[in-house]
Amino acid sequence: MSELIRDTVFGHVVRFITKGRVLQYAEERDPSLWKQYLDREQTKNMALYGHPDDKTPEEKQERESAPVSETQSNANGNVNGANLSDESSQTRAEDGDHQLSSTITGQKIDPEKGRDTTMVTWFGDNDPEMPLNWSTLKKVFVTFEICLLTFSVYIGSAIYSAGEETVVKDFGVSQTKATLGLTLFVAGYGLGPMIWAPMSEIPQIGRNPIYIGTLAVFVIFQVPTALAVNFAMLLCFRFLTGFIGSPVLATGGASIGDMFAPNKRAYGIGIWGIAAVCGPVLGPLVGGFAAQAEGWAWTIWELMWLCGFSLVLFIFFLPETSSSNILYRRTRRLRKLTGIESLRCQPEIMGEQMTGKDIVLIALVRPITLNFTEPMVFLLNLYIALIYGLLYIWFESFPIVFEGIYKFNLGEEGLAFVGILVGAIIVIPPFFYYLHKVVEPQFNKNGELTPEKRLPPAFVGAFCIPICLFWFGWSARPSIHWILPIIGSGFFSVGTFLLFNSVLNYLPDAYPEYAASVLAGNDFMRSSFGAGFPLFATAMYKNLGVAWASSTLGFLSIAFIPIPFVLYRYGETIRKRSKLARQDF
Repeated sequence: MSELIRDTVFGHVVRFITKGRVLQYAEERDPSLWKQYLDREQTKNMALYGHPDDKTPEEKQERESAPVSETQSNANGNVNGANLSDESSQTRAEDGDHQLSSTITGQKIDPEKGRDTTMVTWFGDNDPEMPLNWSTLKKVFVTFEICLLTFSVYIGSAIYSAGEETVVKDFGVSQTKATLGLTLFVAGYGLGPMIWAPMSEIPQIGRNPIYIGTLAVFVIFQVPTALAVNFAMLLCFRFLTGFIGSPVLATGGASIGDMFAPNKRAYGIGIWGIAAVCGPVLGPLVGGFAAQAEGWAWTIWELMWLCGFSLVLFIFFLPETSSSNILYRRTRRLRKLTGIESLRCQPEIMGEQMTGKDIVLIALVRPITLNFTEPMVFLLNLYIALIYGLLYIWFESFPIVFEGIYKFNLGEEGLAFVGILVGAIIVIPPFFYYLHKVVEPQFNKNGELTPEKRLPPAFVGAFCIPICLFWFGWSARPSIHWILPIIGSGFFSVGTFLLFNSVLNYLPDAYPEYAASVLAGNDFMRSSFGAGFPLFATAMYKNLGVAWASSTLGFLSIAFIPIPFVLYRYGETIRKRSKLARQDF
């Protein structure tokens, strides 16, 4: 428990107040441990090339063929082949940092390109501070927290829709204008990750300050939203809250990836995906009865209470998951403990070399460039964006069906969304069984998988979407019991779950060096569709009728079914023609 709390906001405050005497790290309890954190190879590369990974092909081959005993540290003070005995440590203290670098590597510093820098790294594959090495219980608990944070923000979109009728009455606007409160929130959380996601990748910042800081503002901004005195004020704060609360919607998957190896990542992404589905699905249920009794403002108060509770929980129990930030903070502690100012880690050096131009490139230019220049990225992003848009336009039909046809009241209408939740829960066991029996055995000894092997679940998901839309549209009539369209709605969550999990695992595997940019572009594109589609939903369903409006959406989804099949068949060929995609599979 102390290790969990130590890396939380609360833990950092306690350490600051007690000046590091409480919730200490291992090297603070035993200062001699600093020696096992040093990396000989990276230090040598810094001396020769000024970069921790800049090695010649000959040196790479030599390192790969070197015996394990020559490249790993041991309990006697050997750090990647360098004996740092007490004598050498004393020499370092007397002769300075340069002597320490020479002791580790035996390498003189290149006068042109070299840097007198001693590199800090993980002390081995079992380093307990590395998120990949956390205990299963800790990983499960942190995954639950990421899911709760995702749910708390995602529910903010649909919970508002339950009160749209009272928004129309209170502000005297049309139904279409009232829908702007939903669409602007979705637009906000589509734009937000373009800024927040790259910031969370900076080693000096990490993920927690972004999560906690934005969630705190998100909670505060619910007050002026609920107390809005005019419609313009309501729309303004709905957009701002969506923008501020958005980081986890794009970065939550990265937090899951911080903790799980590639062969286990799909399990965590799957659970996180359920949390993302639960938000829009349970929003009308949570907000329906409140809006019916007290009006639209109470849906906002409910959102504030939920996120306020989550904020308190995360302050005390959400640890940092970014390995780059954890290693950066370890390096700072070692500099303070030893007085050796030349200690650096690879993420720190990369962060120091990142300019404002680089950040803008990563945040704004690269996601858009990748989206429109890489065929695989564009097709999958377009498909996911379509599904997301269909989800929000389809949600707008629920009042028409269950209030208009089946005479549900506002609260009961929210219960109609439970079928979608049930579908998402039912699909988990067979999907996890498929991962365990089919996908995991295909990983090679290095824990790598051909990206196209992630796509087969999308084959099933692609057909589930049109099945749902046709079933729902043609069964929603007074002569047919209301349970049938609810059962049909479950196919949408099955299809969405399988498609999202396939795509959100495929894109990082196909573009590992640009994963953050690819996922940020995916979030932006799907949120753009999700924001725009609901604006014409009411008119579409009233003019075409429930059956043909749903069928129109179904025919549109059928047109996109070939995409995962085409990429599975020709994805490798397309990747090998790309300069940015992975080509070694």
